Amino acid sequence: MENALIIESAISLFLLLIQVPATAILLSRLLKGPRRHPPIEPQQPTPDLLGCVSIVVPTLNEVLRISPLLAGLSRQSYEVREIIVVDSKSQDGTPDLVKASQQKDPRFRLMTDDPLPSGWVGRPWALHNGFLQTSEASQWFLGLDADIQPHPGLVAGLIKTAVAQGYDLVSLSPQFILKYPGECWLQPALLMTLLYRFDPAGINTEQPERVMANGQCFLCRRRVLAAVDGYSSASGSFCDDVTLARNIAARGFKVGFLDGAKVLKVRMYEGAIETWKEWGRSLDLKDASPSAQIWGDLWLLSAVQGLPVLIILSYLFFSPPLPDSPTPRLFLLGLNLFLLVIRFAMLFAIAPSYDCKAANKGSWLFWLSPLADPLAVLRIFLSAFRTPREWRGRKYG
Repeated sequence: MENALIIESAISLFLLLIQVPATAILLSRLLKGPRRHPPIEPQQPTPDLLGCVSIVVPTLNEVLRISPLLAGLSRQSYEVREIIVVDSKSQDGTPDLVKASQQKDPRFRLMTDDPLPSGWVGRPWALHNGFLQTSEASQWFLGLDADIQPHPGLVAGLIKTAVAQGYDLVSLSPQFILKYPGECWLQPALLMTLLYRFDPAGINTEQPERVMANGQCFLCRRRVLAAVDGYSSASGSFCDDVTLARNIAARGFKVGFLDGAKVLKVRMYEGAIETWKEWGRSLDLKDASPSAQIWGDLWLLSAVQGLPVLIILSYLFFSPPLPDSPTPRLFLLGLNLFLLVIRFAMLFAIAPSYDCKAANKGSWLFWLSPLADPLAVLRIFLSAFRTPREWRGRKYG
């Protein structure tokens, strides 16, 4: 019995050594939250914004998802000079939808990117080709993914905020549309792996290697993008948005990552399985990070997101009664209950970033997403040590 208590105390001390410093890092990031920039609001353009932005949309077999984007872009006002859709030889009718939009709105332009060169990933290659075709009279480049649903006033609100805050590059986090119970449970846990590793959206991160970005809505001054030769520095990255943003920040330009839940929605993947497979392959951000940072992030996620649920469940179902006097085991339980409280508080904080109405009765699983945290952390581990061989229908060597 005494040996068992000694072993148990040793394990508890070991876990505390892992978790206590990670908790301190997490709290140092969360305490920045009150200073964050408020969510972007839709705005009306002013005459000084006339024709100031060129929009580029990369597509590959997006016929089932792109219609809300095309309709939303048509509702943007005169600040949009042109909308260039760069299609990578879609076989599902995507170009036909773009051509139909072009007949109603002459700002749309359809082009096909050149054959994918060695060393390039499809998405940055398409965006790079689109950038090269944008008008030099535009002051801003705006990259948008085919799965976003922009609200009227998105572009004007984004540009006005960028100018007012002096940003050279700013990207937005969207409101996520969830339709199935499984993704209501898993997707928030995967998103939380980003929130634990980086400063909150709306905080100006001073270290270039800790900058976050989201390529779904990615606004950059055209002269800045030209100075870094477009997407060339992120050519082989499966997280080209973060890679490019960090390269631009390292050049001394001001980069921001803001809350865009009020101006755009996104329907990324269909169900939990596709979310696990597709989104999980890029969440590790290994293409944009040195190995030391990757290992540090894996330690942090394991300590503050993956372990708390497992430790608390082990206490509930497998551990003997807790002692009355303070012990490492008691401190360990208290720390993990504290981390679980933080996790639920963050769940309430990100609730406005989710639209679960389509999930109907399954939407309640959103509130149980902390139980998926060990799986989410496991997904980051699996992704961190594997290079994607297929991405959005393209196969890579």
